[in-house]
Amino acid sequence: MLRIRRFEERCVELYSSGEIRGFVHLCIGEEAVSVGVNRALTPEDAVVTTYREHGHALARGIPAEAVFAEMLGRVTGCSHGRGGSMHLFDAARRFYGGHGIVAGGLPVAAGLALADRMRDEPRLACCFFGDGAFAEGEFHETANLAALWDLPLLMVCENNLYAMGTPLTREHAQIDLAARAASYGMVAWAVDGMDVLAVEHAARRAAQAVREGGGPYFLELRTYRFRAHSMYDPDLYRDKAEIEEWKQRDPITRLADRLRADGGLDDDGLQLVEKEIAEELDRAAEQARKGGLEPVEDLLRFVRTPTGEPS
Repeated sequence: MLRIRRFEERCVELYSSGEIRGFVHLCIGEEAVSVGVNRALTPEDAVVTTYREHGHALARGIPAEAVFAEMLGRVTGCSHGRGGSMHLFDAARRFYGGHGIVAGGLPVAAGLALADRMRDEPRLACCFFGDGAFAEGEFHETANLAALWDLPLLMVCENNLYAMGTPLTREHAQIDLAARAASYGMVAWAVDGMDVLAVEHAARRAAQAVREGGGPYFLELRTYRFRAHSMYDPDLYRDKAEIEEWKQRDPITRLADRLRADGGLDDDGLQLVEKEIAEELDRAAEQARKGGLEPVEDLLRFVRTPTGEPS
């Protein structure tokens, strides 16, 4: 969680200096979701996520250098510099995006799960999406088909209470998202998304049930983003007192306090971790900057077939 937090703070610096361009959506405050769920997955499982996916990518094991390079538009990036912040992919790690359309990754995850079911593969597809996805048809279509076909799909809703600038309470008459998901005939749990141990426990139980043929499971992880929707967002729609109240539940602080109480961490140990992460990110950012830009001659690569016909 510290690596994700410090990585994203570096992204703020790089964006502010003009090195990173385009849209950037930070998950600061939501680190327990990325780490807790990914701890319950295996390398064989597939992960599909949203445009707020830096934390998911790092927790999945994509090197910080490859993510930095992608955000800087370098060919050494995990998507060869063509995706940027919103479209991180790594097929070798079965990390299938990074989808810029709200709820757009859900049908993709259902397709991956269906393929695994047809091949009798003992693995699952895990799809992350926000509370805003409940306003999209793709969520309801995917939930219905997943339950109807008993797909090995783990649906993870990161409910941070806002779909861009719209509060959940102004968008949905029924704000108990787990209850709404359960109406499709799947097991659905609401979990404290600011507690990484609670997230990991729930995700592990759900993943095991899915692998054992229990059909799709749904987790509503109740979390909060400390920063605005994106770097462009002036964040005028939230009360500052609300943000500060949620910061008192910071998942990193909560875990550190618990580790201190259990004797598993002290201030010196925490400072050492911070130092190691800072040095790691220094190296990663510097190496990412050295990556080359795609030559103009490759502009139509992956756009047209080798014969020159539109693909």
